[in-house]
Amino acid sequence: MKHMSDKGRIINFSTSVAGLMLPAYSVYAGTKGAVEQISRQLAKEFSPRGITINTIAPGPVNTELFTVGKTPEQIQGMANMNAFGRLGEPDDISKVVLFLAGQESQWITGQTLRVNGGMVL
Repeated sequence: MKHMSDKGRIINFSTSVAGLMLPAYSVYAGTKGAVEQISRQLAKEFSPRGITINTIAPGPVNTELFTVGKTPEQIQGMANMNAFGRLGEPDDISKVVLFLAGQESQWITGQTLRVNGGMVL
């Protein structure tokens, strides 16, 4: 890619669902798994130019996208799947984006960071 600057940062998004086995999420998880894998491959291809490529895989975040159409019990059930017993907040995710976009993360590439409060089934 001729027009991309050297020493840049590419941050892709996946989902923590890709690391779980939730009913009815197979296609969604599969597409996000592809995002994670292509990010790993491209990280190697772009590394000679000092470009890092990483993926953030959030868990459930307290946004309209997540909460609409779910009952309070469903929302709390998902919140209880992580170590903190709460939904993530947009700020929890944006701080990781800022870190990966900065120089402090120059030695991190090809990684998927599951920003999910330690989410497990």
